[in-house]
This record gives sequence, C-alpha cells and structure tokens, in this order.
Amino acid sequence: MSNRAVLEVIALNAEDAIAAQAGGADRLELVTDMAADGLTPPRETFAEIRAAVDIPLRVMLRAADGFAAGGPAALEALVASARALRAEGAEEFVLGFLTPDGSPDLAAVEVLAAELTGCRWTFHRAIDRAADRDQLRKALKEFADLDTYLTAGSASGVDDGLPVLLAEAARRGEPGYEPQILVGGGLRLDHLPALRAAGVDAFHIGGAARPDGWDHPVSAAAVGEWRAALS
Repeated sequence: MSNRAVLEVIALNAEDAIAAQAGGADRLELVTDMAADGLTPPRETFAEIRAAVDIPLRVMLRAADGFAAGGPAALEALVASARALRAEGAEEFVLGFLTPDGSPDLAAVEVLAAELTGCRWTFHRAIDRAADRDQLRKALKEFADLDTYLTAGSASGVDDGLPVLLAEAARRGEPGYEPQILVGGGLRLDHLPALRAAGVDAFHIGGAARPDGWDHPVSAAAVGEWRAALS
C-alpha cells in the first residue's frame, strides 16, 4: 500500500487548476471569492476546470462569508447550485454550517446531503469554529458520504491547532473520527513532520500555492515543493 499523502490545492479557475495538477496536486477544491474565504463557483467555472484537468475536484457549497447556512431561500439556492453542478458532472463537494451557538446545523446539512447522495463530501473549517468539536463529529457520524474534515485544529490556524490535530489523529477509527483529517489553514512545510508522524495523510493549501499572493495564479513550482515534501 502506498503511503503517499493527499495534496489538495484551492483553484479559482482553469489556469490555477492546470498549474496545480502540473505541480503534483492530487485534488482541487474549487471556490470563488477568496475575500469571503471561498464561495460556490459558477457551474461554468466548474465545467472549464473539469475540461482542463483530470484530477478529482471538490466544489464548495457556501453562499456567504461565515458559517451560517442562511434562511430557507439561501438554503434553497445552495440546493439549486448543487443540483446544477451535479448536472455538469460534479461528484465531490465541500460544505459545513453552524448554528449561532456553534453547534452543527444538522437541518441544513441534512438538506444538502440529501441532494448529494452518492457524492463524497468534506465538512470544512466550520469545525474550527464549533463550540464542541467532539460533539460535532459525533452528531455528523451518520452521514455516510462525509469522508473528510478540513481543519486547522483551531480557528486561528495550525500553529495553535497542532495539539488538537495530533489528538484527533490518535482517535482515528472511533465513532465520529472515521473521516480523513485534511489539514489546512495556516499550514506550513515545517508543520509536516509532526503531522505525518501522527499518521495525518491529507493536506490542503491555498495561499501557500501562490507565493505572490491571492491576486496571482497558482504556482506549479510552489505546489511541486509541497508534493516533494510529502513524498
């Protein structure tokens, strides 16, 4: 069995996607509007990226900054986006919602999960804003298609969240801890040795793939540096 770690890169467009794949990315997270930390991209953008690369794509389902699903109209708009993206060929997604008290918004997740039956999906960094991470994981454990948590271990990033990430990695296989841990959010190359030693095998980068900033495209060389560090 290969011990190759998964490297997921944020892509905003086909140019990003081509560079990320050339650099050795295993999967892309597709978003728009990084000023709002990543929202649902148009189906046309998904289609352009799908035609440009052949690695797996996970598409963000998020209508606004923050981790609230919004009211019924906002949720229905997300359902419509999911339906349109699936019709375009999307098979993997990213989502995650909290209630005002920091609990998982199970009602919103259930609505979208029903639309995504048979599609694997990631619960994103809403977990890092949850009032109780363990309770969130256990509340979501019945969602069969949830196979990944994107997390930094802390809302402030991996520097502060590293102890949480290591502790959660040690619980892999327990109820609620079966999904893969995908570490992202202030992740640096010097974090990798401790995480790899703990068995973490999936990593997510956005800004680190763009050394010149978010107003510049993904650098294949930067992605390649991460790929080499994970090999």
